[in-house]
Amino acid sequence: MAQQLVVESRSFGNNQRIPKRYAFSGFGAGGDNVSPHVKWSGAPAGTKSFAVTMWDPDAPTTVGFWHWLVFNIPASVTEIEEGTVPRGATQGYTDFGTSEYGGPAPPPGHGPHHYHIRVYAVDVDKLPLERGSTGALLMFMLREHTLAQGEYVGIYER
Repeated sequence: MAQQLVVESRSFGNNQRIPKRYAFSGFGAGGDNVSPHVKWSGAPAGTKSFAVTMWDPDAPTTVGFWHWLVFNIPASVTEIEEGTVPRGATQGYTDFGTSEYGGPAPPPGHGPHHYHIRVYAVDVDKLPLERGSTGALLMFMLREHTLAQGEYVGIYER
């Protein structure tokens, strides 16, 4: 089992409601689609890069919904400021069909959705993935290269 990273955010509290600012701007969600601040610590020796994902297991798809995939984040970076992606990092293909952050947009009346922001300490400088790689492919690669991981959860409902 991988070691634990400590994950924090100034954008909203862990297991607390995500402000509308971070919600998707389409699908009637009415947000600003600004990616949240994410900070992590506790990476073990041998960490050469990081990956950050945001996934909604409550989406009515049978497989959840990928909202954000950022990988090949340099090991010197331990924080992503709101609305940014670290220099040198690569963004994967979200289930919105783009390679950029896509905020919460659960169906109205579907109840609270839990958005799992996970940070992975990775044992290689670069995963052999390109911009636009899918969440499934990223998770497949992380399976063999994760040294530590941590999670922070936000909740959103319409």
